[in-house]
Amino acid sequence: MINQNIITCCLVVFFLTSSHISTAVELKAHGIVDIRASSTNSLDEGYLVGGQGKFGSNDGQQLSIAQAGVELSAQWENGFSAHGVLNAYLAGLENDEDRAAGITEAYIKYKGLPNASGYRIQIKGGIFYPEISLENNAYAWASKNTLNSSTLNTWLGEEIRVLGSEFKVTRLGRMNNDAFDLSLSATAFINNDPAGALIAWHGWTMSSRQTLWGEAREFPWFPALADGAPLAKQADKSEPFLEIDDNAGYHVRAEWSLHGKGELSAGYYDNKAIPYQEIDGQYGWRTRFYHLGARWRISKSLSLTAQYLSGSTLMQSPLKEDMVNNDYSSGFVSLTYQWQGFFGSEKSGNKKHKSTLRLEDFSVTDNDNTWGDNNNEDGQALTLNHSYRLSKHWFLSAEFNYIDSHRPARYYTYKPADLVEKQLQLAARYFF
Repeated sequence: MINQNIITCCLVVFFLTSSHISTAVELKAHGIVDIRASSTNSLDEGYLVGGQGKFGSNDGQQLSIAQAGVELSAQWENGFSAHGVLNAYLAGLENDEDRAAGITEAYIKYKGLPNASGYRIQIKGGIFYPEISLENNAYAWASKNTLNSSTLNTWLGEEIRVLGSEFKVTRLGRMNNDAFDLSLSATAFINNDPAGALIAWHGWTMSSRQTLWGEAREFPWFPALADGAPLAKQADKSEPFLEIDDNAGYHVRAEWSLHGKGELSAGYYDNKAIPYQEIDGQYGWRTRFYHLGARWRISKSLSLTAQYLSGSTLMQSPLKEDMVNNDYSSGFVSLTYQWQGFFGSEKSGNKKHKSTLRLEDFSVTDNDNTWGDNNNEDGQALTLNHSYRLSKHWFLSAEFNYIDSHRPARYYTYKPADLVEKQLQLAARYFF
């Protein structure tokens, strides 16, 4: 197994010493501090601590530092740059529920100048998110329009991260008398073999919590984990960023972008994991999915974002018998409206208010017959968010989340299969 700590340390050392490589380097630091008060109507324990709740926080009231993230970058004049993203979380200030800090991304990038035909090449290598999310577009992979990510992007933040290299080529429309850009990218990666375990064993969830590189995540207990049961060798936590079989996975993506209006994208991810290999209780999960996305500016004030992801995951015994064989999908449509306010002047162009409505549908289909491990799930979610720009850096937000789900696995811990969960959050967010 590849030693992740050595790789991570090498990337961090490179970044920290990058300012000494050249005198013509520009250093930048940006980030977010997100302080929240929340009231959650759910089960006793949220999914982050191994409960059956769909939200990251437990039932009841909570004051937390939902995210303290910083992006560090060093940019050279020759097109090379180094990037490091650190995140910290302090959920439940009164209790030690979920406290963690560490790296979420660390990579080196080269972005070349366009050639005479208007083609530009970009190369990236290190630890990074595959280019999928259309929601998490703020510093440190936060979301600008909502506090909680969609179920689709919550899962990406929890299980999908790669150690690899990405090659991207973009045809620039402005150099070809076209009103649109076209781009194609291909990524080869390792260290994402157990991805799929968490979506099988706690299903689709909703929060803004990203898994730190090298961090293990809990899942609820179910009978198939008991001694002598089919999955007795499985560790009690999943480590999604491991390399189990030394096979390289891949991700490909295409994007069409119309200047001033929006973009359409499509991609495919396959971690190429061998599903019957296991090391120290961590199994390879052959996880594959395709994703579609659209972001469109309907008017000066109204914009639409939509994403859909659908795929499968497979984990087998050493005898190549299916232990977990699931299909899954999640999709959302969101509308965001920006406005000045009741007493403001639209002529100023400074729209301080922003309201977002997001609707979601998600499911997991269990195709295997493993005893004590029912992964079936079906549900819908609604999010309403309103944000106010208090100053250049400070934003105040109020958000309501509603999840209605059917998940038979909750019976294993004497919880209802049909459950409606609600959450109200108030946040003060500082972007720098």
